[in-house]
Amino acid sequence: MSESLQQLVAGMPIVFGGDRMTRVTPELADAFRPGDRLVVSPDGALLHIPAAEAAVVTAAVDAAVAAFGSLNACTDEQITAFFRAFAARLADDDTFAAIAAANDGDVASARERGRSTTRLALTATMRRDMVAGLQGWAATASGRGAVVERIEHDGFVVEQRRAGLGVVGFVFEGRPNVFADACGVLRSGNSVVFRIGSDALGTARAIVDGALAPALTEAGLPAGAVVLVDSPARAAGWALFSDARLALAVARGSGEAVAQLGAVARQSGVPVSLHGTGGAWLVATAAADPTRLAAAVERSLDRKVCNTLNVCVVTADRAAELVPIVVDAADRAAARRATTVKFHVVGEVPGFPVDRFGRVVTIGRAEGPVDEPQAEPLAVDALGTEWEWEDSPELSVVVAGDLDDAVSLFNRHSPRLVATLVSDDDAEQARFYDRVDAPFVGNGFTRWVDGQYALARPELGLSNWENGRLFGRSAVLSGDSVFTVRTRLEQADPDLHR
Repeated sequence: MSESLQQLVAGMPIVFGGDRMTRVTPELADAFRPGDRLVVSPDGALLHIPAAEAAVVTAAVDAAVAAFGSLNACTDEQITAFFRAFAARLADDDTFAAIAAANDGDVASARERGRSTTRLALTATMRRDMVAGLQGWAATASGRGAVVERIEHDGFVVEQRRAGLGVVGFVFEGRPNVFADACGVLRSGNSVVFRIGSDALGTARAIVDGALAPALTEAGLPAGAVVLVDSPARAAGWALFSDARLALAVARGSGEAVAQLGAVARQSGVPVSLHGTGGAWLVATAAADPTRLAAAVERSLDRKVCNTLNVCVVTADRAAELVPIVVDAADRAAARRATTVKFHVVGEVPGFPVDRFGRVVTIGRAEGPVDEPQAEPLAVDALGTEWEWEDSPELSVVVAGDLDDAVSLFNRHSPRLVATLVSDDDAEQARFYDRVDAPFVGNGFTRWVDGQYALARPELGLSNWENGRLFGRSAVLSGDSVFTVRTRLEQADPDLHR
């Protein structure tokens, strides 16, 4: 018979993984109170969920569960009206002023703490994209109840129809635009619970109060259809993903935090879609056109997101000629940002200017400008490192023996997200596509990988293949792809039997 955990004692052994053990620290023992929860991650980390955080999350999921039950009674026109009303409020300058002020405060606070603000600042472009995304959902046909398959038999018909999946739990870091993206799950009949990182919580509250909640009310949708977990604590994310009532848990942010959240959800039997590790790879062979290569590199380094160029692989047979082109293009990308590029070089790279190793330059970091060598050696086993740069473009450069060696490097070290091959050889392009283990494969710049840009659908996130193939229908998880299938019988013959 099980009992509730009332206290922890320093040194107490905690069994996890079936055959491993970790121990309670004095700090955790002192902090734990009756009613609190404890979750053990696969690496043995003890995650403390205070009762107050659990209560906030439970209330949010309660509201979303109730809303999901009510959404079937809401019309597609009401859901369309919500998207239009939400978009209109974000586009209204008077309404947006309060949101912009809150975001200014979040950005200033993050900078004071040395935090990255590349995704936090709600720029005019981000605002425009949010509005366009919501308008896109308003124009998207509803898939609720759509017949996927119809099988006719003697005396009866069986139909398979699309239906809402349930409550989607969504944890993401400081990206205000994700609000608009993830609200797309309403289009397919789902409700959603958000938890946003503390850096952007003020912006999130302002969006909810000034635009999202009024839009739900105006459209006549239940308030719990979209719920913000109003807590800055990381424990709120653990509490949300450990709620077995979630139909899907989506995490978007840094790789380590996302992996931990995914592990918490899986332990609770909740399916996950994780979007945390990025960094694109570009391969150039002897068949590369120098002009196309230069353009691909420069235009893949305009800002740091998950599809930004992270590793450039040049095959040995033309490296001495093509590597300087890569370096020059990266320099131009940095110059466009009025800064300097940072290189990480694996082994001997013909054509790479060796003076860059001894040159000290100013690199724009989240904590501020830092003087450091412009180029540094990198071990081949570290090729999987994603460079989270702030102002100064940062990438790794390595030489491979041939195309197959380049593909092997990608499959072994990359997060298996974006792979692009610059080559005018059609046979090489076909071999690359067949052998590289990536969901997104191209032949030019890497920044095309985006649900809105490539598929005209706002994305909840981009999944990689780092941990195997995806459970979903595409590596672009979009609001209209979150659904299940119900099966319905229409019996015409009353005497039907088996």
